[in-house]
Amino acid sequence: MKKYTEIIKQSLLCIVGSAVYAAAVSLFLDPNGIVPGGFTGIAMILGRFIPLQTGTMSLILNVPLLIAGIFVFGVKFLGTTILSVAVSSAMMNLFAPIGPLTQDPLLAALAGGALMAFGLEIVLLQGATTGGTDIIVKMLRKKFRGISAGKFFLITDGFIVLCSAIVFKNVDAGLYAAVCIVVSSSLMDAMLYGRDQAKLIILISDRHKEITDRILKELDVGATILEGSGAYSGREKKVVICVVRKWLIGRALKIIKSEDTRSFAIVTTANEVFGEGYKPHDGDVI
Repeated sequence: MKKYTEIIKQSLLCIVGSAVYAAAVSLFLDPNGIVPGGFTGIAMILGRFIPLQTGTMSLILNVPLLIAGIFVFGVKFLGTTILSVAVSSAMMNLFAPIGPLTQDPLLAALAGGALMAFGLEIVLLQGATTGGTDIIVKMLRKKFRGISAGKFFLITDGFIVLCSAIVFKNVDAGLYAAVCIVVSSSLMDAMLYGRDQAKLIILISDRHKEITDRILKELDVGATILEGSGAYSGREKKVVICVVRKWLIGRALKIIKSEDTRSFAIVTTANEVFGEGYKPHDGDVI
């Protein structure tokens, strides 16, 4: 019963987050010609040539990607993402007739970027995404582990914004889109990650392989396994060390608990982390 309650709660939060994301697009960005990047941005660009609403176009673009994602990650893993894509696409079309809440492009970029970040935060905290480039980046990260997700997003969103400036023949629109992306990404980092803090997990478990396999697949983070032994028993033990972003710690502990209730886990705060996905080693050490 508790499992079904959790699924319902997760689904409702995905719906709320998707609706907020759709409101940002249809009430602020799309009617002002501001392209936010991602598949939503591509849908807005194509909408200038094909007589389809942005929500409908976004759904069409996402369908083949979702099908490919199911083969790579599985139906269970993408279940909430499919829900988020469907709801956000439908809500974009529902909100579109209302028209822009402001016709000031700067205010639209700021408000749209902030709402997008808030909606995406809700969705991401449920382990889902709004589809599009999120899934592409996740697929690419499986092959190119040395390149951070942030760099992939920067490349894809930057290219889409550049295309929007060319298609709309409006440099100002491209610059406002850049403002939107900066606002959205900055707020996302602040809300999801905090400053540079992360959580360090030190785990001892007889089911360490099952736990690390799930952490690698479901959370897309790395882990290190060390050899150890019990001081009293003398038995050989595997010690798993893993660093995760603060917003992922709940999901990480849920994985550990579901696999081994007899495991021993230490969770502490890592104030600064250097390496892939965190600070570069040549950055400022302050």
